[in-house]
Amino acid sequence: MEDKIVKTSKVAVEVGLNENNLPVKMRWTAPDGSVENAPAKAMLLSLWDPTENNTMKIDLWTKDMSVEEMKQFFHQTLLTLSDTFERATGEHNICEDLRDYCYHFAEKMNILPEEG
Repeated sequence: MEDKIVKTSKVAVEVGLNENNLPVKMRWTAPDGSVENAPAKAMLLSLWDPTENNTMKIDLWTKDMSVEEMKQFFHQTLLTLSDTFERATGEHNICEDLRDYCYHFAEKMNILPEEG
């Protein structure tokens, strides 16, 4: 038996493009999260298509996002993915391996916080 939908929620992303269709400005809104027209410089959206058993994705970033910001963005995204995967599957060991890789990634990208 399917769950009955009792409420819907919407997340919207508005992307401003230049004459070459490159993203120059992004804003997002999520009323249930009290977010309205918040600025963003990048997004990674992955959706699972159950019909095709495949991932559909959109990767966008504005032209003014720096390489340093992109390094941080990817590092934080990888860490979040490991946490999400562990909550969804209970696969603790592989998630610890992924977190170890995230540390290695941060070290190689020279984005580890300074100790002191």
